Amino acid sequence: MVKRILTLLVLTENTPPKQVASTLRCSVQSVYIWLREFMVKGYDSLQQTKSSGKRKGYKIFRLISYTDEKFFSAGIEGRFNSESYISFLKDVFVKNNQHIILIQDGARYHVSKQTNGFFQDNKELLTVYQLPNYSPDYNPIEKLWKKIKESHIHIHYFPTFEDLKKKAQEATLKYEDLQNEVLALFGFYRKIEITKA
Repeated sequence: MVKRILTLLVLTENTPPKQVASTLRCSVQSVYIWLREFMVKGYDSLQQTKSSGKRKGYKIFRLISYTDEKFFSAGIEGRFNSESYISFLKDVFVKNNQHIILIQDGARYHVSKQTNGFFQDNKELLTVYQLPNYSPDYNPIEKLWKKIKESHIHIHYFPTFEDLKKKAQEATLKYEDLQNEVLALFGFYRKIEITKA
């Protein structure tokens, strides 16, 4: 509550949001959210709101097919885990009629015993390559997720969790129709392909 009031007071003095965030030891995104709430709801947005105490999360699995330019995605509430990852991959198998070369990072659910067992059971359908640790630059899906967050989710006010989910799904679906933009994310792999040719 105090941070919200201070944010508004400092901003009336034309202080940049980045400086406000630094002063209040919070994220710039929080400052923008409070400002947006104030613009939409007025003074009422500064009142202390009750929280359910429960944190919600909406995650989206994404897979880009470089060879046939397909884009697969599935949203889930909660956290990623081995079961949800395997379920997503099974859906991809149903929609895809080619052998899959899967390049993935070292997330726990990617390398779990259960997931590795699934990979072994389905090695005729897919080949898995692990990216080195801490190498998001090699993962095109990370670049896509960054674009989606920057253009559709960050610094936006969502009155309900359902509104956030809807916006995330819309943003993800938008890229299914923008194949050239999605393929441009493969810059690193395209350079390798050109070098080999």
